[in-house]
Order: sequence, then C-alpha cells, then structure tokens
Amino acid sequence: MAVSKNQLAPGISRLSRSKAFAKRAAYKITKVVPKAKTEAAPAKKAAPKRKGGKRLGDLVATLTYKKSEMAPANVLTAPKAGRKALRSPKLRQSITPGTVLILLAGRFRGKRVVFLKQLKSGLLLVTGPFKINGVPLRRVNQAYAIATSTKVDLTGFSVDAKFDDAYFKREEQAKLKGTEEEFFGAKAQKKEHPAHRIADQKTADKDVLAAVAKVPYLASYLNSHFSLSKGQAPHTLKF
Repeated sequence: MAVSKNQLAPGISRLSRSKAFAKRAAYKITKVVPKAKTEAAPAKKAAPKRKGGKRLGDLVATLTYKKSEMAPANVLTAPKAGRKALRSPKLRQSITPGTVLILLAGRFRGKRVVFLKQLKSGLLLVTGPFKINGVPLRRVNQAYAIATSTKVDLTGFSVDAKFDDAYFKREEQAKLKGTEEEFFGAKAQKKEHPAHRIADQKTADKDVLAAVAKVPYLASYLNSHFSLSKGQAPHTLKF
C-alpha cells in the first residue's frame, strides 16, 4: 500500500493538526453567510372602535375580537392583610406570684428563683433573691423553667411598674475603631454595674427576703443547685 509523503504510516499524519491547518491556509478563507430574508410581521388585528357605547365596523371582526389576557407589568398585587394579632403567651396555671422556679437554660441554669410577674412580652420577671443565690432581677422564658410546688408568701407585695421590658434593654456600645490597642485590650476596663440597678435590686428583694426568712430552710433550698443523679428520670419527679 502506497504511503503519501505527508503520512508516516497508513492513517498516521506527519503534520500536526495545527500545521495542517496552516498549510492549507484555511484561515484566509472567509465564509460568506447569506442574509436571511426578513419576513414582514403580520399586522395585528385592531380592536373595533367604540362610539356611543356600540361597536362599529365589520360584524365578523367584532365577534372574533379578543382582548389580551396579559396583565400590565406596572400593576402590583396588594398584600393580604394579616389577621393574626400579637399576643403575649398565656401564663401556665402552675406559675403564680411567689412560685419557686428552676431555670433550665442560660447563665443561671440549675438555679432556683422566685417568680414576681409576667411582662407584656410574655417573659417572666424573677429574682434570686440576689443575696441568697446571686441571681439578679432578670427575664426568663417560661418554656425554660420548671414550676415547683414551693411558694413564697408575697401577700401585699407589689412589683414596681418601672420593671418592664424597656428596663432590661441593653445600652448601645460605641463601635471599636479597629486599632491595635483595642485588639490586644490595652484599654480594656471592667464595666461597672450601674448604681441605680443595684439600688433597684435591693428594693425589690427587701420584701422577698423578709418572706423567705419566715419559712425554715427556705433560704438554703433557694441556694441549692438543681441537678439529676444517675438513674433519675425527670418525668417521674415531683417538683
């Protein structure tokens, strides 16, 4: 079988693909693409004119005319009005003023606290008291609290109206400038607790401490930390 000069063997070219392309000078050949004939768009059927509330024109055009079902793009749909009103969660029947609660989450989890009242947000206002177990006035979610059968007699005790959700709102702190001293804490200072918060804590705990002192061993009970031992099932315990 004869082998051409451009082949090393039958079926194996001596030139590479790019070399063969350059040798043929195919890059010099320009392709002429014939222009496609533009067909005239069919004329849209115009809607028959109205005059005096009656359609004029051909009867066939009047009967076969269809209005476009496409909605204009600038029409916005009105949102549906919500029918759900914001209501604070219902307080459990087992939680009443003076009920001792066991906290299940947060910084003071496992601590026993005294319930004072429910705020508008639905959160519970509780106190340790702070002098007994170190728990200050704070808000807790009733979903993370266990109501016990132990109660503190708070007859005649009224919570000050200033203890609301706005009272516990955090103060806005100035943003850091991103300097090296701020990063390494060269100017870090211990934040002091506001003096009015300390005074409010003492005022709120005054009557609660007096009621706790009347019941023997109640102060030590509030100071004890709740925990489960090995083999104890929480659903079988009576709190």
